[in-house]
Amino acid sequence: MPKSISIVPQDVRKPGQVTFDPIPVNQYQKTLSEERGRYSDSDLRRIHRDMAIIRVFESLLQEVKTQRQFGGVAYDHRGPAHLSIGQEATAVGQAYLLDTNDHLYGSHRSHGEILAKSLSAIEKLNDDALLEIMRSYDNGSVLRVVEKDAAANTVQDLAIDFLLYGTLAEIFGRETGFNKGMGGSMHAFFTPFGVFPNNAIVGGSADIAAGAALYKRVNQKKGIVIANIGDASANCGPVWEALCFATMDQFKTLWPEHVRGGLPIIFNFVNNFYGMGGQPVGETGGFGVLARLGAGLNPDQMNAERVDGYNPLAVIDAIARKKALLEAGEGPVLLDTVTYRFSGHSPSDQSSYREKSEIEAWQSVDPLVTFREDLINAGVALRQDFEAEYAHLDSILFRAYKKAIDLDLSPRANLFAVGNLLESTMYSNEHVENLDSNRTPETLLAKDDNPRTKQLASKSRTGIADDGSLLSDARCVGFKDALFESIIDRFYADPTLVAYGEENRDWGGAFAVYRGLTEALPYHRLFNSPISEAAIVGTAVGYALEGGRALVELMYCDFMGRAGDEIFNQLAKWQSMSGGMLKMPVVLRVSVGSKYGAQHSQDWTSLVAHIPGLKVVFPASPYDAKGLMQSALTGTDPVVFFESQRLYNMPERFHGTAGIPLEPYTVPIGEPEIKKAGKDLTILTVGATLYRALEAAKILEDNWNISTEIIDARSLVPFNYEPVIESVKKTGRILLASDACERGSFLHTMASHIGRAAFSYLDAPPIVVGARNWITPPDEVEDAFFPFPVDFLDAVHTHLLPLDGYEPKRACDEADLLRRNSAGV
Repeated sequence: MPKSISIVPQDVRKPGQVTFDPIPVNQYQKTLSEERGRYSDSDLRRIHRDMAIIRVFESLLQEVKTQRQFGGVAYDHRGPAHLSIGQEATAVGQAYLLDTNDHLYGSHRSHGEILAKSLSAIEKLNDDALLEIMRSYDNGSVLRVVEKDAAANTVQDLAIDFLLYGTLAEIFGRETGFNKGMGGSMHAFFTPFGVFPNNAIVGGSADIAAGAALYKRVNQKKGIVIANIGDASANCGPVWEALCFATMDQFKTLWPEHVRGGLPIIFNFVNNFYGMGGQPVGETGGFGVLARLGAGLNPDQMNAERVDGYNPLAVIDAIARKKALLEAGEGPVLLDTVTYRFSGHSPSDQSSYREKSEIEAWQSVDPLVTFREDLINAGVALRQDFEAEYAHLDSILFRAYKKAIDLDLSPRANLFAVGNLLESTMYSNEHVENLDSNRTPETLLAKDDNPRTKQLASKSRTGIADDGSLLSDARCVGFKDALFESIIDRFYADPTLVAYGEENRDWGGAFAVYRGLTEALPYHRLFNSPISEAAIVGTAVGYALEGGRALVELMYCDFMGRAGDEIFNQLAKWQSMSGGMLKMPVVLRVSVGSKYGAQHSQDWTSLVAHIPGLKVVFPASPYDAKGLMQSALTGTDPVVFFESQRLYNMPERFHGTAGIPLEPYTVPIGEPEIKKAGKDLTILTVGATLYRALEAAKILEDNWNISTEIIDARSLVPFNYEPVIESVKKTGRILLASDACERGSFLHTMASHIGRAAFSYLDAPPIVVGARNWITPPDEVEDAFFPFPVDFLDAVHTHLLPLDGYEPKRACDEADLLRRNSAGV
């Protein structure tokens, strides 16, 4: 809600009409003869060759999947292979003009796009550049296999061998594959050639690619981005969110002039008319011509167009025109590229949902045949030239195949070993202060001149007075202020850092953490996003994959459900699916609420902690909030950063009169901290329950002389159990508490680990105290839901240390546990 945009009633209430321009459909009608001036004979032969390489490559995969052999050499490939046989002209035409600065993000059916884009890169790179890429990629492991019996005459020939082997080895799950075999068929990619991650989730690349284009726009990097997604993905919510994000007006209106312009992205709907076996046209969709969707998104109608993807020259023509638009800042673009797959959704698909005559009709206009005949008829090549070409391609593919299935040449990763490939790539664990040291961060004023920084200078950096009494919250630097200090420091250190989400600019975020950043940062570094949670997270993933750092916010923890795929399948997995080739420096801020009821007050830490690949933190003090945010924003891993709304105004109460350092510092992710020493009982807390545990500890000490040691987890993943185990060795008893619902709480995992590691030191089983297994009730009665000091006392008395004269306030014994679980509450 920028203050500069006024909504005038006389304007918006004025009568009128919304008009639309015609959307071009298959307008390219040039003959090969008419295009001879645009392409040399060698260009035209290369277009055919690249289509043929894809056809032979995928025919190999089809034979392996259906017959468990190729060329008489047996191999049982157990993984998937979603083939694009029939779609080659689309892939080759799209890639023809692109270089390594242009990046593709694809789908589960992207072998052809990987090969076409890589072949285009090989054509454009000189020999030295190609050799450097092959020798340096994964320390030359792929090249060493290829060189063993390479029959290449040129560096380009060697690069093609390298491409075919590296892609096959990846599909077959070999450690010498491009992504060490951890991506496989649906997630293969090779970034040195501009091929970025392909995605097994339908439409999954849409918002990721939008984030990649955002990175290029913000950081003024060369090239365009293409999201290759299927026609059926037009029905996916995250795809629509990505389209809405990419068409935001602010890119062309509010952003500074030097970065102003539409995102340089083409949403290319590879339209083969099927989503598995369903048909978007006539059955599961209602748009008829998919290109019509562009008309609903912006006045430019997203420069939408339907293109004949069975004519590679038509696709090249469209990409040339659209690329020029993007380079002029007139993006984004929506392409509806018509094509067809002869094979089923996957090799196990018998195509029972379509008539044989339909497949035969498309095979009769197969671009591999029609384009070849055009070239022969035009005298570009002889028929025997193509026969020789196919024989050569069969030979080099067969050679690559034999190497890729040879376990001696192409071993699988040993995932049974300690410190194996996946153990070492789930997190990159690097510390990087600046992701682009060649640039100076763009800001609007000196950090010391920031009005909020000046305001905080007059406040106490601790909540504890010299005499030990507590200062009022209003007089102190609070939790949200500590977050602000860490975040603004990183904006002045890392030029790639951007922050966005709902209401981030001008308002300063729903809980005022960003207040003061608006004055400090230009619009392209801090901006409002649409209310599109999937796009917020998905674009952050793409932004990070391109080399930037993103700080994004979902406002309420409960809204994570609307970005489930982006958090659980995208943010969490690309580092390990890439075999450690990629980094994911994204911090996702979410607040854990209270007082807002069932849909705004849930603690979903357990859901996130369950997903491998995410780091999960939940600070409870300003000191820890600032230090953990500093660690998160200088790391290279995805961090989900939970913040309790209860604590935003909380001053620092655990570091004496020193309080929160003014200068930047880090708190290591994964290290719990003892907040109060004790000897009779250990309480491990997550988030805001720390303060209720302290209240309970005081009651226990005042009334029963029980000395309680309180440990603040601070992080959930990773987590160092050693301080907790040492505490339990001393106390013999432990209670674990958080605001998450008790059923399925991550605390049960922690309790299990503690029970195993400290079994011989425990005098009672670890006890978990969480919220009730209900919806969150309204604020007026939420003390019956969240754990409060009385719940700690009840649990201690019933399970750990009987308290003389104490009467539990509500049942929490074994009988009640069984009763509640039987009722599902």
